[in-house]
Amino acid sequence: MYKFAHISDIHLGPLPRLSLRELASKRITGFVNWHRNRRKHLLVNTLDLLLSDLRLKEPDHLMVTGDLVNLATKIEIRLAGEWLRSIGEPLETTVVPGNHDAYVPGAHDKSVREWYPFIAGDQSPTDWPDGEHVFPTYRRRGPIAIIGCSTSVATPPFAASGYFSARQARETVNLLRQAKDDGLFRVVLIHHPPIRGAASQHKRMIGIRRFAAALSLGGAELVLHGHTHLNTLYHLKTHQGDVPVVGIASASQGPGGHKPPAAYNLFSLTGEPGAWHLVCDRYGLTPDAQGISLQQRRLLYGNEAAILLDIAPALPST
Repeated sequence: MYKFAHISDIHLGPLPRLSLRELASKRITGFVNWHRNRRKHLLVNTLDLLLSDLRLKEPDHLMVTGDLVNLATKIEIRLAGEWLRSIGEPLETTVVPGNHDAYVPGAHDKSVREWYPFIAGDQSPTDWPDGEHVFPTYRRRGPIAIIGCSTSVATPPFAASGYFSARQARETVNLLRQAKDDGLFRVVLIHHPPIRGAASQHKRMIGIRRFAAALSLGGAELVLHGHTHLNTLYHLKTHQGDVPVVGIASASQGPGGHKPPAAYNLFSLTGEPGAWHLVCDRYGLTPDAQGISLQQRRLLYGNEAAILLDIAPALPST
């Protein structure tokens, strides 16, 4: 059995002290939003509690689908790098960036450079390739291929959309086909949900059709995303069958907000091509915010019912 975990939307806090120069940009809107809303519900203690429970499950690999920071300041990006190094080795953790990691022009490259050991594909240059395309990335771990895609781009104030380019789509097809030839279970990581209507208009993914076409041509078994701060399961229809698309709540979300509390998904994979068996267990913050418990179990691949066990009232899941 191979186990891999998924967390997203870390939003490491608290915010550092910002200079007037840093605030003279889109960051001013995020700064206000943090102090009015996010700081009340995105809690470091919640994140630590979640990660402590996750470690007890001993996953073989951890996948992080973006938004490690809030305003993508230099100090935030550096501290996020230190946080990544504290939770696991680069070979055991894969990261793709989110829109907050590219909050202002230039921030995307700074984030990728700082976190590059956790992003780089198996055949990528050892050092961050300045001026070259990094995504999509390809990592082979046990029976799975991890294809990392990026929708991380700077956007105007009050927008949080992502962009999936034609170049990235073409290269993703090639990597998906390579993984199929290698007999691997293909997991695609992306920050924005590649499903129409899953995010509001100003937070949508531009290039959804291109992404769907890439999966139709290349094939995939699973897509993991963040961005919405919701526990969701969609299915993306492709020419090669329906692909589960799974989202997860923010790993820092405390109780009492309008989004579900922090959670992570733990996937258990067995089988072989054409006969995969994949169970998704969702663990989340308990109502008293003092612990983490199993909330839902789904069979995503196999020959049993779609939901094996549902031991708690379902959070948004469809």
